[in-house]
Amino acid sequence: QLQLVESGGGLVQPGGSLRLSCVASGFTLTYAIGWFRQAPGKEREGVSCISSSGGQTNYADSVKGRFTISRDNAKNTVYLQMNSLKPEDTAVYYCAAKIGWNNAMYSREYAYWGQGTQVTVST
Repeated sequence: QLQLVESGGGLVQPGGSLRLSCVASGFTLTYAIGWFRQAPGKEREGVSCISSSGGQTNYADSVKGRFTISRDNAKNTVYLQMNSLKPEDTAVYYCAAKIGWNNAMYSREYAYWGQGTQVTVST
């Protein structure tokens, strides 16, 4: 059974940075990982995803140029570096895993989910 645990969330001022981590346990090397977020009153949306090898990535238009996804398979960890944060980035961020790869970020394709970590961007 694959388990995912996110960390790294917190309160940051606009323009600041955070790095989220997603640590996986289980048979992780064949899984693509996605980061999703959900703000109060809004639907969950895909933020970024990365293939099992790390060679392919994708980003939502709203975060392109500001967020970077990466993974260290030796540590079973996927990272989301978030720079130039904006108040509209405020949400609970989740990492999720799926078998196989395509660059779409549909939450229904992801079978395993972490518990989420809160990111708040505010003065």
